[in-house]
Parts: sequence; C-alpha cells; structure tokens
Amino acid sequence: MESNISIPLIGDLAPDFKAQTTQGEINFPADYKGSWVVLFSHPADFTPVCTTEFLGFQDLIKEFEARNTKLLGYSVDGIHSHIEWVRNIKKNFGVDIEFPVASGGHIAKKYGMIHPNADTMLTVRAVFIISPHGIIATIMYYPLSNGRNIFEILRTVDSLQMSVNNQRATPANWPHNRIYKDRVIVPPATTLKDAEAVIEKYHDAKDWYIATEENPNKKS
Repeated sequence: MESNISIPLIGDLAPDFKAQTTQGEINFPADYKGSWVVLFSHPADFTPVCTTEFLGFQDLIKEFEARNTKLLGYSVDGIHSHIEWVRNIKKNFGVDIEFPVASGGHIAKKYGMIHPNADTMLTVRAVFIISPHGIIATIMYYPLSNGRNIFEILRTVDSLQMSVNNQRATPANWPHNRIYKDRVIVPPATTLKDAEAVIEKYHDAKDWYIATEENPNKKS
C-alpha cells in the first residue's frame, strides 16, 4: 500500500490547531510562544507501552521545565478517555500526570501521525520538538510496539539549545562522546586561511574541519 500522508518538515512553522486537553482548551503553538515544546503522540489510551511512556515523561518533567520546555501529549482517543486514563495512572501507579493530553483527529492529520502501512486508525509514536518561535526543530518516529527513550528526547533538547544559544554543534552521543566527552564542535572554516587558523588555535583539532572547545555551559 502506498502511503499518502503529509508530514511537516524540520524548519517549517509548526502547524497550528485548537484542541481540548485534559487541562483545558489550547491554541497551539500560540499559547506556547517563548517556550520549547515536546509534542508527542500515542497510538491509544489504556495501552501498556503508552502508559510507561507517560510515566517516563512525568519522571523527567522537572528536567524539561528547567530547560524552558513544555510537554504536550496526544492520542486520537477522545478527551473523556484521556481523563479516565490519567485518573487510572494515578490509581495504579500513584503518579499525577502534570502535562496536558490533547484530543482531536485533526492533530494527527496535520502532523502526519497516522502511517497507513503501520495502522490505518492509530497514530505512530511521533515526537516533534518545537522552538520558542514555533519552528519544528526535530522530528522522531517510532513504531507502535517500541517505547521511546525519554532521556534521548531530553538530550536532544539540550543539544538543540546548545546550537541555538551558542552556535555550536554537538558530536555523536553528546555529552558522552567517546573522544570529545561533553566538548562542542566549533563552526568549520569557510576559507583556506581560516582552515589553517583553526589548526593553530584548537590544539585538539584532528583536522581543519573538526575542532572542539569546552562546553560553554560547563560550570567551572
């Protein structure tokens, strides 16, 4: 079967929508202007993997908040189902879900969350990280059967904020890169003269196109 879905791309304005959530109506992304947002979809309410993910996001909600990042959950089920699911999690795990959970099929359509070859009704596990200016910064998709690594989503927020706030790239597995640890990558040279200067200035440079410096957020 050929899929005919439209997915917003990195660098696009986040598609806008109004929706009812477990914490009231929202106008997205206008209501979140000035904050980073992690918008994440779930295949359905009252499912085991989704429940563990809700618990995982809630475990780290203070870490996200410390990074000026708000969480917004979503599934295609209705608002009453969302309310009862959040109540059920409180009952069975003793955990209050503090982030809102949105409802409405229009969200899945706007964000390309239903992949027909996976399921024609349920959303895949989509993650959209959206900048304070309402721009899509990162997109992640997971199949229905596999839970997300919430720590990786938090790490990605850190990496994005490093690039936006300090104009520095981050190496693989940052801040635990095997070679560079938590150091960050400086912008590569764009002229032959600058390339020579990079090698002279950055003593750990393997070559002119890959040089690092100390993490500017590192506490002395």
